[in-house]
Amino acid sequence: MKDAKASSGRSRFGPEIPLIDLRQQHRALQPKMFAALRQVFDSSVFVMGPNVRAFEEEMARFCEVKHAVGVASGTDALMLSLAALGIKHGDEVLVPSFTYTATAAAVCHLGARPVFVDCLPHGFNLDPADAQRRITARTRAIIPVHLYGEAAAMAEILALAQHHDLYVVEDVAQAAGGRWEGKMLGTLGHTGCFSFYPTKNLAGCGEGGMVTTNDDDVADRVRLLRQQGDAAAVGGSKYAHPAVGYNSRLDELQAAILRTKLPHLESWNGFRQEHARQYCSRLKDSGIGLPALSRDGSHVYCLFTLRCAQRDEVKGHLRERSIGTEIYYPLPLHLQEAYRYLGYQEGDLPVSETLSAQVLSIPVYPELTSEQVDRVSEAILEFVHGRARIETEEAIGR
Repeated sequence: MKDAKASSGRSRFGPEIPLIDLRQQHRALQPKMFAALRQVFDSSVFVMGPNVRAFEEEMARFCEVKHAVGVASGTDALMLSLAALGIKHGDEVLVPSFTYTATAAAVCHLGARPVFVDCLPHGFNLDPADAQRRITARTRAIIPVHLYGEAAAMAEILALAQHHDLYVVEDVAQAAGGRWEGKMLGTLGHTGCFSFYPTKNLAGCGEGGMVTTNDDDVADRVRLLRQQGDAAAVGGSKYAHPAVGYNSRLDELQAAILRTKLPHLESWNGFRQEHARQYCSRLKDSGIGLPALSRDGSHVYCLFTLRCAQRDEVKGHLRERSIGTEIYYPLPLHLQEAYRYLGYQEGDLPVSETLSAQVLSIPVYPELTSEQVDRVSEAILEFVHGRARIETEEAIGR
């Protein structure tokens, strides 16, 4: 028999506050989503249909970019971007170590070599100075990840890339709708790569991704590659294959769902930013490391991530109070088994290694209430004050 907490979603501290709650968003949009899905089923066009084309056009307008090309996932967006730019076996691509594995895996799938870069000491994103030190004659591209929703240091990255003639492939998986100096993230480099995984700021109900670019040739190359290299994808003859491609088409059902959500993205990001302001106000004197507070849209808080030396204790404390948390990411990529062949050792990227031992993400989804943010904040402060009391008592005891 399940205990009372498991069956009711409550504890003695109150109802559960999950890390993310997709049900609320979907309940609100259900009539429009179901109507859109019904139209797809009525047409029975499930691959590369009118919803994919319309969503690509709508996303291009939203991002203020010439081309938006739907693909099967955010990982494929990265891989197809790199392939369209000519990245191949033996090339090197600069990649932050503190990110999700997909960023580096996309490089590996093309036979290229990811070269891991450390993070800025005051944030979570790639350090341009460390990237500079790791450039060799084989370096062809750099992938800045706008991690957790925060814009990377694009001024320095773009200058570095221009100086060394590198392609810039933005990983915007966690930052849809974010801006840098007024420009949409995903439009600053040669390509932008989006994920529509269900937990993202703009989320489907399954897998999906997109490549944005202002380069006509790159856009056509991605269109060709996503459809098995079939020339018909770019106006040529059907079943003529000038390239070996992939099967990476955005699903028509997912495009229909995403079209119902895109008009809400800016308001949803606004709610995330308001939650972040509330957290930062409540926790500013707590001693807990807080993410940057955005006042210009440069952080859209796909995740609100704390830094704490007692991370595991804080996580346990919040779990006891029915508050969801997650660690993104507990081991940097340069120390993962999958990339052991690259020869990195512990201590090679110290900032990334420190972050992996300290980060903890807490709820920030748009439908979160102010009262829930207060409850999460109060639980964290309770831990901090309790810890301070214990340390004081231990000091007196000594």
